[in-house]
Amino acid sequence: MNAVITEPRRVENLHTDKGKVPVYATGIVAQPWDSYSDDDHATWATLYARQRELLVGRACNEFLDAQDAMGMTPDRIPKFAELNVALEAATGWTLIGVEGLLPELDFFDHLANRRFPVTWWIRRPDQIDYIEEPDLFHDLFGHVPLLMNPVFADYMEAYGRGGVKAHGIGADALQNLTRLYWYTVEFGLIDTPEGLRIFGAGIVSSKGESIHALDSAAPNRIGFDLERIMRTRYRIDTFQKTYFVIDSFEQLMDATRPDFTPIYARLATQDSLPAGGVQPGDRVFQRGTGEGWASDGDV
Repeated sequence: MNAVITEPRRVENLHTDKGKVPVYATGIVAQPWDSYSDDDHATWATLYARQRELLVGRACNEFLDAQDAMGMTPDRIPKFAELNVALEAATGWTLIGVEGLLPELDFFDHLANRRFPVTWWIRRPDQIDYIEEPDLFHDLFGHVPLLMNPVFADYMEAYGRGGVKAHGIGADALQNLTRLYWYTVEFGLIDTPEGLRIFGAGIVSSKGESIHALDSAAPNRIGFDLERIMRTRYRIDTFQKTYFVIDSFEQLMDATRPDFTPIYARLATQDSLPAGGVQPGDRVFQRGTGEGWASDGDV
């Protein structure tokens, strides 16, 4: 693991006349908790209160219960070291501070070794409703709680190991695996006895997506299918056109156990699928109206 950087930077995307350029950083940083401003803590408190109120009856119980068990402080940015006490005891995971986006292989290596990278800085007050990059609120509030769940924690480790392997296979395999992460870890829904609920970090950390994912008639909601997901493009600039629904976290873990190498080879002979399409054989919870969808821009 990289040496700890004592003076962390805030690494964000560059915006040029040709568009957005991602900037990556590999360093591990000590959380500079004493340097957070009153505005930083107020931003955390505002977002925390808003999302916790909104997510009751929307997020799955596993997420809400895990967040409570961790002891996240609602009125100030939590200290990574304090959260690590509960997290390590529950599932052996550890939070590490990073400066921004990580290169793929670094990210996979951390997950494979039960280290979850958390961006140390939080969005500015003028970014409270939307920020392009994953910041501290997205990472900590959105991703970390479910690492308290033993099955989901195992899934994340397995995903990291699979990522290291896919990186060695090639770009197409990596793309397939990225889509799996996107449609489960970031934007996944789960079917519960109470109805569909949210578990994806990109949803639970966003007011707009939390409402859109469950209430809007526009998106498709389709049952989990590993290879279907690996073929499906997605959106990075708007709400999702399609959400995939798991039956349980055990289903995720079971799907991750096989060797993906023959799956990658099989998918290499098939075309990718549009983000908003419904395919023959899909288990459809809802066929979306498509209202407001952009006609291009699928990744």
